[in-house]
Amino acid sequence: MPGVYIFRAADDRPLYVGTSRDIATRVRSYFTAAEKRARISEMLAAAERVEAVECAHSLEAEVRELRLIAAHAPPYNRRSKYPERQVWLKLTDEAYPRLSVVRDLAPTDSAYLGPFRSKQAAELAAAGFHDAVPLRQCTHRLSRRTTMPACALAELGRCPAPCEHRITPEEYEHRAASPFRTATRDDPGPVVDALLARIEALSSAQRYEEAAVVRGRLVAVLRAALRMQRLAALTGITELAAARPAARGGWELALVRHGRLAGAGVSPPGVHPRPTIAAIRATAETVLPGHGPVPAATAEETERILSWLERPETRLVETTDGWTSPVAGAGRFRDLLTKAENGGSHQLSTERS
Repeated sequence: MPGVYIFRAADDRPLYVGTSRDIATRVRSYFTAAEKRARISEMLAAAERVEAVECAHSLEAEVRELRLIAAHAPPYNRRSKYPERQVWLKLTDEAYPRLSVVRDLAPTDSAYLGPFRSKQAAELAAAGFHDAVPLRQCTHRLSRRTTMPACALAELGRCPAPCEHRITPEEYEHRAASPFRTATRDDPGPVVDALLARIEALSSAQRYEEAAVVRGRLVAVLRAALRMQRLAALTGITELAAARPAARGGWELALVRHGRLAGAGVSPPGVHPRPTIAAIRATAETVLPGHGPVPAATAEETERILSWLERPETRLVETTDGWTSPVAGAGRFRDLLTKAENGGSHQLSTERS
């Protein structure tokens, strides 16, 4: 039976959390001569008992493990020492918006890109947008009335100088802010084209190191847009029921609400799974809609669910909403992203995937 096991200290603190398809066999393996990890030996010396939590199937076990590690930060789980640092790239709400790295989403109409796993990754994507569109890079809050001297970027032609009102808020929205909104929600094509053109120009001038820097920024933009649009496609669905064949017959069942695993079960061999789905639904976790691409779970949990749903053997049983992605979205640049990640800057062309 798959599930989660928890090594606990004398004061009941979780020391280590793991998951296995066979809990008893996995736990016994920690006490054999084959286990030579020093940190595990230290953990075993401090542990007083092992708690087992049986799960319906491997997906539920993986999700429970993620949630337990996030809630308790067990000292002997490497992942708990380096939790996913979820940050976002936000287009600020002002007359002349700029990009800002933030840790939380506000319930506003602001445009966001993310989540990123680090501030550095978010800043790399921001640099990509600054290469592609004339978003201002200063941190001053500008209004329709505020003026201040322009910075060097304006003199270099890399900023339209909204600080001196050389551009109206409407023109700035069209030229600078709107491309970011479009790239995150729908089509990153214009931004991708601008970055590819810059890479090609630098490569043609044999400025390969600079071209490689821009290529890294292109990768950061595409990774983030692809991840966010993929997450949002699932989290926008109020409820989805799915099934995949169980190893011993019957069906593994999952009920997903707004990208969060709300219930799980297994229907017996030879029995129609719908009654089991109805029973899971009756006791499933209530998940309220929120704002942003991951309103109800961590991005890591939703991505685990996506991986389970996208397996060839998985069947969608019921869904309250359509599972859709933008037709001109970041997904069409998967091949380009792979090429940019693996090849040199001079190997990229301005041709779209």
